[in-house]
Amino acid sequence: MRHMAFVLGSFAYKNYSIGGSRSTAANFSKVVRQSNGSRSVLTCSFSTYSSTPASKLRQLLKEDDFLLMPCCYDALSAKLIERNGFKLSFMSGFGVSALHGLPDTGLLSYGEIVSQLRFITEAVNIPIIADGDTGYGNAMSVKRTVKGFANAGAAGIMLEDQLNPKRCGHTRGKSVVSREEAELRIRAAVDAREEMGRDIVIMARTDALYSHSLEEAIVRLKTFRKQGADILFMEAPSSVEQMKVFCQQVEGPKMANMVEQGTTPILPPNELAAMGYKIAAYPLTLLSASMKAMEEALEALQSGDPYKVQPLLHDFSRVCDMVGFDHYYEEEKKYAT
Repeated sequence: MRHMAFVLGSFAYKNYSIGGSRSTAANFSKVVRQSNGSRSVLTCSFSTYSSTPASKLRQLLKEDDFLLMPCCYDALSAKLIERNGFKLSFMSGFGVSALHGLPDTGLLSYGEIVSQLRFITEAVNIPIIADGDTGYGNAMSVKRTVKGFANAGAAGIMLEDQLNPKRCGHTRGKSVVSREEAELRIRAAVDAREEMGRDIVIMARTDALYSHSLEEAIVRLKTFRKQGADILFMEAPSSVEQMKVFCQQVEGPKMANMVEQGTTPILPPNELAAMGYKIAAYPLTLLSASMKAMEEALEALQSGDPYKVQPLLHDFSRVCDMVGFDHYYEEEKKYAT
């Protein structure tokens, strides 16, 4: 039996290999405070018995492929995304709020969000990045949110610099906290990751472009990167030129938010990749499509003509398969008495 240990700061990670079993490499970022008060990021590798949600996500970030990321809002939408071959998903705060019949204006609590996250991560094997909004309070609340999301199975968490209560990045009335407070949120998130001794990818978002300027947004994103953020996200650029400046001036993996009929230009994946983005998120595509499909089905049903309804529906057998009946029946056979 081989035994390897890698020590980073106060953390030691061990890997045991028994016989022909395989271990999976993962990365961990350690933020080191210098004597002058500055912080530097060390990204290190270690091995575990099996791949974790965060290690799966980090592997995707390391690969050359551009990542298309349809966003989910419940376990069923997450399962559909996985079944259709997508490599990751994002639990949309807009979508989860809509599922509760509410707008994305900070009305849902941490408990409601983490509960929905747990249902999603239990339903799929692809890594899920979850919307952590503002962290639900002060720096200590941010730390609790990061740890809670990791314990619920999230591969990553997105944190933003909006003033609480926050709102959808493509709607009006947004405002952001000071640069110092925004930096503290990301520092608290990184500290939480170190304290719990398990990895979670941190995506840092700024909405300062709306309330301040492109220059302020860029400064904040660079600061977030220095604090240890893994993925950077500038919300709601209104032009291709602003998107290019973001990609040119900010290092690290970057995400584009493709909100149909929103503020940001909708560009093909190949153009986003050439510009310097790594991920394209589609936060409303499935939600909007499902709402339209349900309205069409309701209109057909209201007509009183069942033949108008049928063309809008999946076969019942496919519905049963999609929600998991076929898998359940196979499992049932294994444990039949």
